[in-house]
Amino acid sequence: MKNSAGKIKIYTDGAARGNPGPAGWAVIILYLQNDSKLKVESYKVDQVIELGGRSDHATNNQMELTGAIEALKYILKVDCVRQGLTQLEIFSDSKYVILGITKWIFNWQKNNWKNAAKKPVLNKELWQDLYELAKDLKIKWHYVEGHSGDKWNERADEIATSFADNMAIDLRKDK
Repeated sequence: MKNSAGKIKIYTDGAARGNPGPAGWAVIILYLQNDSKLKVESYKVDQVIELGGRSDHATNNQMELTGAIEALKYILKVDCVRQGLTQLEIFSDSKYVILGITKWIFNWQKNNWKNAAKKPVLNKELWQDLYELAKDLKIKWHYVEGHSGDKWNERADEIATSFADNMAIDLRKDK
């Protein structure tokens, strides 16, 4: 990793054709460095890493969760977050992911992985994986409206849908 201080912003997305059907996930990791030339706190993009993958048969929600999971796996492998050197923010256009990890999961755990309707929580294993990766981190989770012109969300959508469609796409890995 290039910068070991500053912020990390992550955009995640998932896509499925047929829901379930061929599916893809995407992650864009933005390493931000404090721009010390300005008197106010301001950050500039220092490094961009793009990740993506596909499944032959999955739902959109499964891919949305997989994107968040893969992002945290990557970040924890780099280990900068555990050292407390960064602020971590994750952006998703999935209210399912945002509400699930910030609100619903605590009741699911208390209720033996049953939802409010007393039915088993869908994608339980993925939720458990996401929770285990996130539980010791200080993450700010943000909902971003899909297809609303946000540059990084649009790029994450392009990556996820390309993987779902099994189309080649160049992923950025700045050095």
